Amino acid sequence: MHVLIIGGGIAGPVTALALQRAGIRASVYEAHASPAESLGLFLGLGINGMRVLRDLDLLDAVMAAGVIPTPAMEFSSASGKRLGRVSNGWLSPDAPSVTLMRGALQKVLADEAARRGIAIHYQKRFVGATSTGAGIIAHFADGSKAEGDLLVGADGIRSRVRAALDPRAPEPSYVGLLNLGGAARATGLAPTPGTMHMIWGKRAFFGYTIREDGEAWWFANLGQDRVPERGELERVATTEWRRRLSALFAADPPLINALIGRTEAIGAVPIYDMPSLPRWHAGRIVLLGDAAHAVSPSAGQGASMALEDAVMLAKCLRDIPDLEPALARYEALRRPRAERIVRDGRRRGTYKAPRHRLALALRDLLMPLVFRLFVTEKALRWIYDYEIGWDAPLPQGA
Repeated sequence: MHVLIIGGGIAGPVTALALQRAGIRASVYEAHASPAESLGLFLGLGINGMRVLRDLDLLDAVMAAGVIPTPAMEFSSASGKRLGRVSNGWLSPDAPSVTLMRGALQKVLADEAARRGIAIHYQKRFVGATSTGAGIIAHFADGSKAEGDLLVGADGIRSRVRAALDPRAPEPSYVGLLNLGGAARATGLAPTPGTMHMIWGKRAFFGYTIREDGEAWWFANLGQDRVPERGELERVATTEWRRRLSALFAADPPLINALIGRTEAIGAVPIYDMPSLPRWHAGRIVLLGDAAHAVSPSAGQGASMALEDAVMLAKCLRDIPDLEPALARYEALRRPRAERIVRDGRRRGTYKAPRHRLALALRDLLMPLVFRLFVTEKALRWIYDYEIGWDAPLPQGA
């Protein structure tokens, strides 16, 4: 079998590596000219995702890529009142859950795939697919094509492969939030070892962590009902973002505006998630990662879910000889968990931008109780304790 993988971000190279482990040849096709080191902000990697990296012998390389250990999140209100603390968990005594730059993770995965002999073809923008009966052909914008036995869409929330699989598939759904962020250098602030700090401000949400060298990584979530036009956010200069954010966080802890003021470049993107798709596979095409179930960053599980998908797909293709039953089992095993994570991410996002003062007051009043009763380490085990297990037999049911 030869598998064609569209997308060289996070899901694509890991899928190729998992397939290689299963004895299946795979090639990756990426629209950009090189690994996208400069695209995206930072992300959290849960221990369920780290468990996949460990099983594929990738964890050491990722942990050496400038990660910040963040095994806990601490939440506070605009007034500085501590609301609660949540554990992100530890994979092992020397491997806590971490935060790292998206571009750094993408580069490590691409480099490891190339080092292990997996072909990654750049500047290959997928435009369509043709079934030959015995196989499938991927067509690219430069006029070239590639032929294989299976086409995997690992090409993100705006997936062209998803459109090829089902032109009537629902579009990504805007959740009503913008995500902004950057890195503030030479802050002079004390490090925040092991903790991502989250502040529910009066008008917006802010999160940050500070490295040993004083550099701070931060993000902000702002409520906006109107869906931004394509390219609209990219046209806003950093000086203008500083002005807008300064006003939004004026009544919140001064630390927030101090970090924003020391940031040279601020990026901004609208937040979308993916409604439930009618199907994740058809014929010789299958979806994984954000192409199948994009999740809001509020869940902190986007990358980890893509890693889980990669291993589960490889195991199904390894253990089930016929293609259609293998893809059906993959979808049946992954869909319930993925869609639950998507719902969980959207629910968390609704608390970040209160629409009126009463909602703000109720949120700050009730959150300590919520953390004590519902957002506990035990309550979150369904997310972090999930394990596929490379050598374990496939489950019979979802």
